[in-house]
Amino acid sequence: MTNEMLIKEWRQFKSGTDIRGVAMEAPGGEAVNLTDEAVYRMAMGFACWLNHRMNKDSFTVAVGHDSRLSAERIKKQVISALTDAGFAVKDCGLSSTPAMFMTTVQLGCDAAVQITASHHPWQRNGLKFFTRGGGLEGADIEAILLYAQKEEKIPAAGPGPVEQVNFMNDYAASLRETICRGVNADDYERPLRGYKIVVDAGNGVGGFYAEKVLAPLGADITGSQFLEPDGHFPNHIPNPENEAAMQSICKAALANHADLGVIFDTDVDRAGCVDRNGKEINRNRLVALAACIALEGNEGGTIVTDSITSSGLKEFIEKDLGGKHHRFKRGYKNVIDEAQRLTAQGINTPLAIETSGHAALRENYFLDDGAYLMTKIIIKMAQLGKTGKHLEDLIAMLEEPLESKEFRMPITCEDFKTYGESVIEKLMQYAESQPAWQVAPDNYEGIRVSLDHENGDGWFLLRLSVHDPIMPLNIESDSMGGVMMIAHQLYNVLKDCGELDIEPLKKFME
Repeated sequence: MTNEMLIKEWRQFKSGTDIRGVAMEAPGGEAVNLTDEAVYRMAMGFACWLNHRMNKDSFTVAVGHDSRLSAERIKKQVISALTDAGFAVKDCGLSSTPAMFMTTVQLGCDAAVQITASHHPWQRNGLKFFTRGGGLEGADIEAILLYAQKEEKIPAAGPGPVEQVNFMNDYAASLRETICRGVNADDYERPLRGYKIVVDAGNGVGGFYAEKVLAPLGADITGSQFLEPDGHFPNHIPNPENEAAMQSICKAALANHADLGVIFDTDVDRAGCVDRNGKEINRNRLVALAACIALEGNEGGTIVTDSITSSGLKEFIEKDLGGKHHRFKRGYKNVIDEAQRLTAQGINTPLAIETSGHAALRENYFLDDGAYLMTKIIIKMAQLGKTGKHLEDLIAMLEEPLESKEFRMPITCEDFKTYGESVIEKLMQYAESQPAWQVAPDNYEGIRVSLDHENGDGWFLLRLSVHDPIMPLNIESDSMGGVMMIAHQLYNVLKDCGELDIEPLKKFME
C-alpha cells in the first residue's frame, strides 16, 4: 500500500484526518462526489484497514451521524459495506462525534464511524473514524482511500448483524454523573438547581445537552435555542468561531439573565460559552478558563495550544497559573497528538486545546469533546457559586490584545505548499535583518514575530493552512492602530510574492 499513490478522484476526499465531500446538490454549488458508490467503497476501505490493523476474526463497529440532510443516505451505504464485510454494526442514529468515540470505551466496539462535516455548509458531509486509540491519522485516511480506489473487499461467509442502539442516552447519563460527582451538592441528584443555563445547539446534535444533561440536574434551560436538529441550519452557522453565532448566544444569555450560555458546533466536538454578563468566553478566553480547570491538581503542568494564541495568554498560563505553555501547530489533531507525545515522555500535560474550541483533556482520553469541556466549566461555576465567586473571576488577570485581525490570502499556483514555504523563508530572512522584529524561538509552524512599541506593539504569525492553498496571517496589537502599522510593514515584504494573493491585506489598508 505504501508505494501506491492516490489518484485525484480519491485524493479529493482527504481532509486532514477526515473524509469530506459534497453530498447534495446546492444552487450554484459543486457537483456531488459523495455518491452511494464512493461512500460504500470508502466504508469497505475502512473495513479493510481495520482488518489489516487488528487482525481479528470478528469486528463490531458503531455508526452514527449528525443532523445533516444526507446522513441517512450515507449511513445506509456505510452499514451496507460493513455488514457485507461480515462486521457487526451498532446503529446509533443521531449522535455527537465524541459519543461515537465513547462507544469504543463504554460499549467495547472495535471502532466507530461518525457521518459529519462539522460546521461546513449543509450540502457537504463526510466520514470520521475512531478506534479505541482515538481518531485516525492522515496516513490512515490515505490508506483507507487506497483500499477504496482499488475496490478491495473482505470476503465474508454472510452479512453481519445490525443492532439499533440509543447510545446518546448512556452518554448523557455519564455526563450527568460527572456533574453530580464534581459539584457534590447537598442535593446530590439536582446540583444545578438555582442555575439558569442557556444552550444554543445551532440545529446540530447538541440539543441533548440541554434536555438530557442540564434539565434533569435541576438547571433552568429557559431561553435555550435551536435545539431541534435541522440539516438546513436555518438560524446561523453552527460554529462557535462564527461571529453571528456567538452574537446569537450572547444575546440569548443576556435576554434570559442566564448564569451561563453554551454554544456547540454541529457535531459537538467544539464549544464556546458566555458568562453571566453576556461576554464571550471563546478563543483565548476559553483556553485560559480551560487551563485554570485543567491545572488544578496538575501544578506546573503543560498546556498545549495551537499557534495563534495571544502573548497575553502565554503570560497568564505561565505567570498567573504557574503552568507551562507549549504553543504548537494549528489543527486540533496536531495539538492532541503533541499533548499525547509529551505525556508519553512523562511530561505532565493535562490539556490540549485549539482556539477554535477543540479541547481535549487527558482525563477524558484526550478526546476533543465540547460537551465534556462545558461539563467541566459548569462544575467549576457551581463550585465557585458556593463561595460567591464567578467564572469570569478566574480569568480576570488575562491580558487581551487591544486589536486583532486575521487575513486569509490565497496561493494561486498548483504547488501551493512549496510556494508557501518559500514565502515564509523570504519573510524569515527579512525578519532576522530587522532589529525591531523578534522571531519567536518556540514556534512550530510558519513564522511568528513580535514587534516593539514603535513598530506596532504586537505580533504576527504567517503560516500555511493545514489543508487549503491559503496562507492565514494573524496580527495582534496592544496599541490602537498597531495592527495597521504591522500590516503596512508586512505588505512591503509580501507585495513582490506574485503567486500570493494579498488582496485581503490591501483592502484592510485602504
